[in-house]
Amino acid sequence: MKFNFLFSICLFISACGVKPAAVSIQKELKYTVEAAPEWTDLFYRNSGWFGADGVFSIPLTGVDKVGNVGNQETLLLFSDTYIGEVVGDTPKPGNVMVNNTCAIVQGNSAHPDSIQFFYKKDKNGAPQTFFVPQNTGGKKQHFWLGDGFVNQERDNTLYLFAYHIEITGEGVFDFIEPDVSLIALPKGSRPPFERQRQIKTPLHVKLPTLGEGNFGAGILANTKWAGAPYPDGYVYVYACIGQDKNLVAARVRPKDIEDFTKWKYWDGKSWTTDNQQIAVITNAASNELSVTPLPDGRYALIFQVLGLSDKVGMRIGDSPVGPFGEIQEIWRTPEADEGLFCYNAKAHPNLSKPGELLISYNTITLDFWNDIQKDAHIYRPRFIKLKWGN
Repeated sequence: MKFNFLFSICLFISACGVKPAAVSIQKELKYTVEAAPEWTDLFYRNSGWFGADGVFSIPLTGVDKVGNVGNQETLLLFSDTYIGEVVGDTPKPGNVMVNNTCAIVQGNSAHPDSIQFFYKKDKNGAPQTFFVPQNTGGKKQHFWLGDGFVNQERDNTLYLFAYHIEITGEGVFDFIEPDVSLIALPKGSRPPFERQRQIKTPLHVKLPTLGEGNFGAGILANTKWAGAPYPDGYVYVYACIGQDKNLVAARVRPKDIEDFTKWKYWDGKSWTTDNQQIAVITNAASNELSVTPLPDGRYALIFQVLGLSDKVGMRIGDSPVGPFGEIQEIWRTPEADEGLFCYNAKAHPNLSKPGELLISYNTITLDFWNDIQKDAHIYRPRFIKLKWGN
């Protein structure tokens, strides 16, 4: 259902001919891009976890920078996940889908022994979901996970965003995302994350001229302790809202993450406490994305062009809120030639080598809940590397 929602939005956008936001001319950034099969192959699996989307990466030290040689463990978050046994490319009967799972990567290399996948189990060993909405007002909901970070200013608590998903009918497009929670996990938490706090937030926004959506699409911890090269002490949280796939931003001091009266929103000129004054930073983004500091002081916004397409895009910004330049289409996804749809590209600086930026995107088909029963490997992350230089 997630895919079909994004697909319908992208068809609407394409029909309306959305244009990138106008910005000033910027100096050229030189780079090359290549496939990263060593990372893609980690997610080609035939037992247990065999397919999912999401793949947000959170270094468990809180240090999130390119070439993080001291990194020990990185948490990978997934949303809708298939679990079962696969023979050849065909899942065996009895495979199931749960709404969120995770993996932990040791170090920052793509060695097969470095990654372990986790999902919750009931007393009989049946797959379950880690995070289930607790405060729903009696409505039946489940979570899709957004981005997260480890907050060194609050005893290394792990915070992650979780979108409330509510089914409204029997049709494919009959669901809404009416809310977003902030989940807090104590220092050292490990699956199955039994000690979790779910915090209600005001971070679902509905703006008459821009549209509706949830914050949590991407996070930039622009702090000294997170390893940011030009820290200002704030955590920036992004949202992609409306039919134009508008990028908007909020920020807060890490120590104030749970005090929503201290959150501020970018209004195009300054920061305001009024989330009805939010301004668009740029458009044609995706529901999951990343903003990463560059060595020259600028910032790379990585996303799937228009949310769902065969193009991974990059815009270069002068600050965490821009202005951002025109879209640079850095990669055409070859899976599109196989009939797969690609979506939600984002960077993983903590897993990147010096001088590189590791980037993932997800693949799926229009009728994936049936197609995946024929080919277990259509629904998983794919990876590329962007390398800086001449």
